[in-house]
Order: sequence, then structure tokens, then C-alpha cells
Amino acid sequence: MRASHTHHQADSISKAIAQYTVDARLHAVFEQSGESGKSFDYSQSVKTTTQSVPEQQITAYLSKIQRGGHIQPFGCMIAVDEPSFRIIAYSENAREMLGITPQSVPNLERIEVLTIGTDVRTLFTPSSAVLLEKAFAAREITLLNPVWIHSKNSGKPFYAILHRIDVGIVIDLEPARTEDPALSIAGAVQSQKLAVRAISELQSLPGGDIKLLCDTVVESVRQLTGYHRVMVYKFHEDEHGEVVAESKRPDLDPYIGLHYPATDIPQASRFLFKQNRVRMIVDCHATPVRVVQDDGLMQPLCLVGSTLRAPHGCHAQYMANMGSIASLAMAVIINGNDDEATGGRNTMRLWGLVVCHHTSARCIPFPLRYACKYYPLGVTPSEAQIKDIVEWLLAFHGDSTGLSTDSLSDAGYPGAASLGDAVCGMAVAYITKRDFLFWFRSHTAKEIKWGGAKHHPEDKDDGQRMHPRSSFKAFLEVVKSRSLPWDNAEMDAIHSLQLILRDSFKDAEASNSKAVVHAQLGGLELQGVDELSSVAREMVRLIETATAPILAVDVEGRINGWNAKAAELTGLSVEEAMGKSLVHDLVYEEYQETVDRLLSHALQGEEDKNVEIKMRTFGLEDHKKAIYVVVNACSSKDYMNNIVGVCFVGQDVTGQKVVMDKFIHIQGDYKAIVHSPNPLIPPIFVSDENTCCLEWNTAMEKLTGWPRGEIIGKMLVGEVFGSCCRLKGPDALTKFMIVLHSAIGGQEADKFPFAFFDRNGKFVQALLTANKRVNMEGQIVGAFCFLQIATPELQQALRVQRQQEKKCFARMKELTYICQEIKSPLNGIRFTTSLFESTELTENQKQFIETSVACEKQMLKIIRDVDLESIEDGSMELEKAEFFLGSVINAVVSQVILLLRERNLQLIRDIPEEIKTLAVYGDQARIQQVLADFLLNMVRYAPTGEGWVEIHVRPSLKQISEGVTIVHTEFRMVCPGEGLPPELVQDMFHSSRWMTQEGLGLSMCRKILKLLNGEVQYIRESERCYFLITLELPVPRTGSKNED
Repeated sequence: MRASHTHHQADSISKAIAQYTVDARLHAVFEQSGESGKSFDYSQSVKTTTQSVPEQQITAYLSKIQRGGHIQPFGCMIAVDEPSFRIIAYSENAREMLGITPQSVPNLERIEVLTIGTDVRTLFTPSSAVLLEKAFAAREITLLNPVWIHSKNSGKPFYAILHRIDVGIVIDLEPARTEDPALSIAGAVQSQKLAVRAISELQSLPGGDIKLLCDTVVESVRQLTGYHRVMVYKFHEDEHGEVVAESKRPDLDPYIGLHYPATDIPQASRFLFKQNRVRMIVDCHATPVRVVQDDGLMQPLCLVGSTLRAPHGCHAQYMANMGSIASLAMAVIINGNDDEATGGRNTMRLWGLVVCHHTSARCIPFPLRYACKYYPLGVTPSEAQIKDIVEWLLAFHGDSTGLSTDSLSDAGYPGAASLGDAVCGMAVAYITKRDFLFWFRSHTAKEIKWGGAKHHPEDKDDGQRMHPRSSFKAFLEVVKSRSLPWDNAEMDAIHSLQLILRDSFKDAEASNSKAVVHAQLGGLELQGVDELSSVAREMVRLIETATAPILAVDVEGRINGWNAKAAELTGLSVEEAMGKSLVHDLVYEEYQETVDRLLSHALQGEEDKNVEIKMRTFGLEDHKKAIYVVVNACSSKDYMNNIVGVCFVGQDVTGQKVVMDKFIHIQGDYKAIVHSPNPLIPPIFVSDENTCCLEWNTAMEKLTGWPRGEIIGKMLVGEVFGSCCRLKGPDALTKFMIVLHSAIGGQEADKFPFAFFDRNGKFVQALLTANKRVNMEGQIVGAFCFLQIATPELQQALRVQRQQEKKCFARMKELTYICQEIKSPLNGIRFTTSLFESTELTENQKQFIETSVACEKQMLKIIRDVDLESIEDGSMELEKAEFFLGSVINAVVSQVILLLRERNLQLIRDIPEEIKTLAVYGDQARIQQVLADFLLNMVRYAPTGEGWVEIHVRPSLKQISEGVTIVHTEFRMVCPGEGLPPELVQDMFHSSRWMTQEGLGLSMCRKILKLLNGEVQYIRESERCYFLITLELPVPRTGSKNED
């Protein structure tokens, strides 16, 4: 077994090395193929890549990929010498993006320039420079990404994404969208919330079903990012790729199941995906921007970790050929551990990619696209089980700083059996006396299956024979209830995070410039070592990037912590706020007593929640303008658990406050209405633009069992509905999220089926109506949601609706059946008619046969093309050919003869003789259908008893240009009396869901006539009424073809 494993690993390595040679050869051929690779024969190049490639050529190929010297133009790049902050390289578009252009008016006191040797801090605002200095000082700089900074010259905001390379620090600058607050100030914290909600259904999927997992991932990623196509691309053992899951725009060709050669994604690119797991190309047609660098650098700048790295020309051409102008690719990394082959070492393997395509240029903000990186696929114990584990740890391992085990059962945890196979191994780090970080692992059999084992643990073997699978089975029996062991690298990472978090709490007491607020970890669940960077990023940047205003004071009530949101709302910078008295300097006088009480309680350990305070604002524009913030007070403690200050986590409700005050002034007492126990008031809850709950009325309390105080401020998606009120089904949360965000985006939902479990476990069914909330300026600030409970009457109505839908579906099946079965007898009639045509006939008989053939073609056309949607949207294809207008008139008249006889009506024809031989060009069957339907309705509603119907035709020739002539034909179909009922005429010109069959036919004919370049009017006079139909058809040129 050891020999076979080793051979397999060696074979994989040799394949990868061989593939590098193939890739390098293709690269060289493309480079020599001329401009844009237009003369590049890919298939021929693949066939000839078996020849050897010089080592220098492979080296040049790898250097071109990793050190290409160009970036994409949607951002700019600056490389900096780390100790001195001196610029050592920059992209040529950096000056323009940062507003440092020759056209800028220079400041005589201080001129900002961007060139080699410039201090990068001078290009950005002072507060931005402080953030950069803090990031440079960090041990792991990538944990702080993205840093929110502003250009000093233009004031424009940027996402700064930093990473270290061999010669310094690379700063990728991507313009941030200030109009999208959910993706600007929020940074990575908000993006992770978006990701968790978009992929929440993944956590409910059954383990081991890779196909279901992939299908769910592509749907979730497409909803999150908005790309036209999202695929899961799997690498096979021979390095070629296959599309195993896909979600796409309906009109795009499917790629699902297609296989692609290994050279489509070179080995060098696969290696880069392991280093930088998210890769975005905004526009493959965009011209790359050159990177200018210091002459003293020995080689081109390494751009492996850059988010802006330009695609290779071959790949850009490949994308263009596919019609994919923009792309986003995310690496799928799995544990490729082969215990015997690697000696127990964990190796990470590139399983495949999640690939997003867009048919036009598309740029996804950094936080949003990196949200797709955090897909929690593990299983954790419930909250009650976690608490039980904590009690056991404190009782039996209270003196330890942490614990790791691959078997909770062997470690002596009494509740291990109740956790099952989903949770066997555990690692825990103690942060404070009441804060812990947990990691969990399932048993090894499940992990091996996820790693690609071809043999299911439940498969049985013949135990009497020496068979490789028997050994595999025995191994599974040994490791039952035991996870993969925690290796040294993982334990080092856990210990490092433990020290970082502890140091953060100690710094809260020692910091003089800015307090680090103690963030509680009680509600944070970690699902794998792979998420260490995600959690650390949240902890380190929690204050600076929070979407809510957060401030902190010392024991004397003076500001020592002030985040970006607080600065934005008040107009008071961090430096200006430090040391000010919260009570006397920042709060309005009528709220000073309230804040004093909050401080007093918090310094004694009593933490008040949801208290509204009114704060002052500073600056010329907003001077004397107040902001309203609802805050929660938290006691800040040092590592000895002594209270050293108070932290306030707030929510800006100024907009809601203003709107609410005006609403109350105009409409009366809003709260008295919303919170009235009157049964006529429906359950109501309100969301802000970030899906945070702002309102939860009495009816909602009664319906769910959850009091308002426990719900206000929580995220409606995931926390309220998902955690408090559990939802049914794996995709229920995603559907609710879509409805809520659609309402916030202005697309209101009406009577959306919504079901959940209340606090007592009772299943509640309702209909959800979600409407946008707007402020006095008309801006959308959230959603207003009503629930309509499924009363017996409503349930009966829903049952009736479902029955009607079933009836409609049954009618559709019947129609399909009729359309299919009528074709055979119609073909028989056509065959019989063709036999008559081959015999000797009189002129009258020939005309009868000709009319019959025309009617048969018309019927066949209607049966084949029953797509009403194409008629509705004007996309129906017409089959044009040359025909005689007289033949159409004969066919139309023949279709009403029987009805004329039944109703004892006379048909008056006023048709010129030249019509019979007038040749025109158009869709004969559709013209017959339209004219016959209008004439049939006129006959149907003409008065009986010596009644009559008249058809009047007047053609006229028009010369459009030299050699182009059209026939303008006017048809009048007249009858005496009142004619068509008014409601039928209404159906003809104005579509509705309740129209009659006759109305639907007339409406479709009117739309078909429009496609035929014609129009219809219905005119009612004192003693008669008539259809006036005009139609313009070209006259065929002499010698033209019959078919288009």
C-alpha cells in the first residue's frame, strides 16, 4: 500500500512538472504569433507540445506570469520600502487616480508629488496615513485588508489592499464606491455578513454530497456577486478540467459537463491560486497599465499577491473568444492529506475553481468578492452543547490555557456520544475567563470521503480475500469517533491568535491614543483552521470598520476610543475627539442626565441596552445639526477583569427619527397604532438598509414568542429569522434574504409564502409583504414588512388558488396533447389534397384545392408556433415568401362561409379584379390568420335576419425608391348594428388576465398584424361598425427567390 501511495504521489508531481513544459511551450508560441495572438493556432500548438522546452524558456515563462510588470486599469498600485515608506514602484495611472496631475493647482507650502522616493504618507489624508502606519507595523499585514483611506488631493476613497514581497510592501488601491455604504465603511466585516447570509443554506446540506454542495455554491455566489455565469470547475487526476456545476443567465449556452485540456489553466496559474485565492479580471479588452520601478531593483516587481495583476495576453484573448469580458475566480482548496505517503503531513491541494463570467466589464468591490472566500462547510455543536463543553473544561482543565484532542471521547468528555460523528476532535484556546475560541473536526472517515476517497465507508468487502478495500475498511474501524490529529502548524496558528487577542485586551488599558474596545466572542463560532485569518481580521479591524458608531470613554468619561463611523456622523476626527468629555462636550444638555446614568451603571458592571442619546455635530455644513444614536453600553475590562472604562456600540437612527417625528405629526401616534393589541393590526417588523431590525410590534411578539427588546438591533436575516425563529428547508433563509434585499432595493414583494418556527417550536405559516421605506427626501432607508397569518379562510383561498393552478396546468397539457395529435390527421388531409392536385381539374376545382391548401398551411402554422410569449414581446419569426393576394382573400372567405350559412347572413364582396393576380411578399399563413379572425368576429356579431357582412379591399401601389415598390392595402370588414361587445374591444386593445378566448384571439392577431407592418382600428358609427385594417407588403422584384 505504501509503495502504491508513493508511486501515485510521484506520478502526480511528474504530471505537474510535465505540464509546466507544455504551458511554457504554448506561451512561447503565443508570444511569437503576432498582435493579440490572432494567428495563434491553439489546437495545433497543443499537438506539438510534446517536444522538449529549454529551461531558460520555462524560466522566462514563469517570470512573465509572476513578474509581468503590468496591472489592470481599474485600480492603481504603489510599492513601498517598508522601513522608510519611500516609494520604490508605482503604476503609470496612479497619479491620475489619486488626483496628482499636472493640471492640479499646486500648493506653494507643500506640493504632493508621486515619484520614486516620495514618502507614500504624503499622498493621503493624515488619518489615512495613521492607518497605513498601523498596518505597516502589523506582523501579518494581510489581516488588516482592506484599509479604508482617502487621497489628500482629490479626497476620493480607496480600498488599500496590502501585502509584503521580497523588496517591500505592495499597496493595491481600488476606488471605493461612496454611494454604497454597505460596501464602504463596513469593509470586510460587512462582506462576511453578506457571505454568511448568502451561503447559509450550505450549512444545512447533508454531508458528503459534493454535487448538491457545488450546485448550491454556484447559485449562492451568483446571487451574491451578480455575474452572468458561475461555474464549479473541477481538476481531474490527469490535470484536465470539467465544469461540474453551473448557474447562468438563461440565454447563455450551457458549459455544464464540458471538459477542457489542462493547458487551459496553466500550472503556474494554479500555483498562484494557492497563494492568492481570489482573482478578478474586470475587462479583458482593457489595456494593461505599466508599472514604473526604481532602477536599483534587481528584477521586475513580484505581483503574485496583487489583486490588480494584469492577465496574460493569451488568457485575455481566451476570455474574449469565449465572450466572457470579465471574470472572478476563487480557488477551492481541500486537504490533500495522504497519511502514509506524506508521513502524516497535511498537504493542501487545488481541487478546482469557482469561476464567474460576465458578458460585459464588471468590477466587484474588494469586500464583496472576498466575502465569497469564506464558505463555512463544517459542523459545530449547538449553543447548549458548547456551554456544556465549557463547564467540563472549567471543571477538569481549568488550570490550562487551552486543550486539543482528536477524540473528545478519549479525552473524558461525558457528552461525546451525544455529539455523534459530526464532532469528534476539538481544539480550544482560553482568551479570558469567559471567552473561548473553539475549532471542531468530524471523524476521519468523513474527512477522507471529502478529500476524494473513491470507496464509501459503508461499502462492504469479501473479508476472506486479500483486497485493498479490506485494509481500508479496517482503518475506518480503528479511527471511528476520532478526527484527524491537529498538526504543529495548526496549533501554532491557534496559539498565535490566542496571544493576539489577549494582547488586544491588555492594550485597552495601556493605549493613550486610541482604545481597543473589548469585543465579546461569545457569539462567534469558528468552523475550521482555514478561517483563522477571517476571524483575526474581524477582531483587529472591528472598531475601525464597523458599520455602527462605536466610542469608548475612560473612568472619568473622557473619549479614548472613536471609530470611523462616529467620526463620519459627528464631523469630529479621531484626533479632535480624544480627551473630550462625552457628557459635557458631545451630548445635548437634555440628554446629559441619561448619559451620566449610563456611565454610572456601566462602571458598576450594569450594561444598559437600546438607549437613545442626542449628540452634537461639528463642521461648517452640519453645525448645530443633531444626530440620534441608539446605544448599548458595555463595561470595558482589562486582562485582570477590572472595569477601566465604558464602550458604547450605537446605531444611527437620525433618519428614522426625523421621518418618524414627521410621520407622527401628520398621521397621529404611530406607536399607538403599530403596537396596538387590536387584532386588526397585523404583525409588523421593520428593517434598516443593512437588514437590522428597527421595529417589532406587539402582534409580532405574540406571534413569535420573542419580546421586542430581544429582537431590536439584530440582523433579520440569520439572527432573527434563522436563529431565533428557525426556518424550514435549506433554501428558506436565502429566499427570505432575497425578498428583504429586493424590498430594500425598491422591488416590493406581495404575499410571499413565509414559514418559520416560533419560540416554542410551533410551525407558523404566513404571507409576507415587504415594502421599501423612504425618508422625506425619497431615499430608500430600509423595508417595512407585514405578515398575513394563514387563517382558515386564507388557507382555503390558497387551496383554491392551488387547485386553479392545477387546472391551468391540466389545460396546458391538454392543449399540448391536442397540438401534437392533430398533426397526423392534418397530414393525411394534406396528402389527400396533394393527390387531387395531380389529377386533371377544372379551374374552379383548382381554386378550391388552392384554398384548401392555404387553410391547411395556416392551421399547421398555428399548431407549430404556439409560443404566445414571442408574439407578446415581438420576437416571433416570420416565414416570408411570394404569394398572390387573391389566394389569401379566397382562403379567408372560405373560413367564414359555414358560419354565414348558419346565421343566414349575406356576404358582400367589394374586391377589385386585379387582386387575384397581385403578387406580394410576406408571411401568407399569418396574414390569413389575422384577416380570418377579424372577419369571423364580424360575422359572429352581425345581426341575423336579412343581415349582411361586407368585405371591402382597396390596394394602391407606392414607389419607395428605385426598384422598390410596396402595396398599401386597406381592408374594411363591415356589419350593421352595434357589432362587437365593448368588453371584447377592450380585450383586443388592452390585455388583462381575465380576457375571454375571443378577446385573446383578437389581441394576438392585433400584435401579429403589427409584426406584419400593419395596423387595425375598430370604428363604430350610428348604423354600422367595421374593422379598418391597413397592411403594407413589398412587391417582389422580377427574378427574386421565393424564399427569404
